Amino acid sequence: MKIGTAAARSGVPARTIRYYESAGLIDAAGRRQNGYRDYDDTDVRTLRFISRARALGFSMREVADLLELWRDRSRASADVRALAQRHMAEIDGRIAELQSLRRTLGDLVERCQGDGRPDCPILDTLSGSRCHD
Repeated sequence: MKIGTAAARSGVPARTIRYYESAGLIDAAGRRQNGYRDYDDTDVRTLRFISRARALGFSMREVADLLELWRDRSRASADVRALAQRHMAEIDGRIAELQSLRRTLGDLVERCQGDGRPDCPILDTLSGSRCHD
């Protein structure tokens, strides 16, 4: 099938498919006599797998590792679980950072009168004029 058909069946844009090929996540597609890329159902399943993994926030390196595990029928599920747990820990770290940012910003918003006066602790903090930790 042509790249457009593979894109429609997998839900992955053609441009992204070409990117995944160049990144080595999927094998380079065979070429038809007319030069068009030629994909099959296995490629579509792989593209869906990649798309789902990316939607869960896995990095390209992690997706490559997951693909390797997926293709390896003798894999240990413990390896997959460990990879997913590491990813969850990274997500938890990002959530903690975002919560800290939210608290800081919330404090600044509370301190800002939001009226016609020019004084604004938000702008003061951003400019470094005053520290509001």
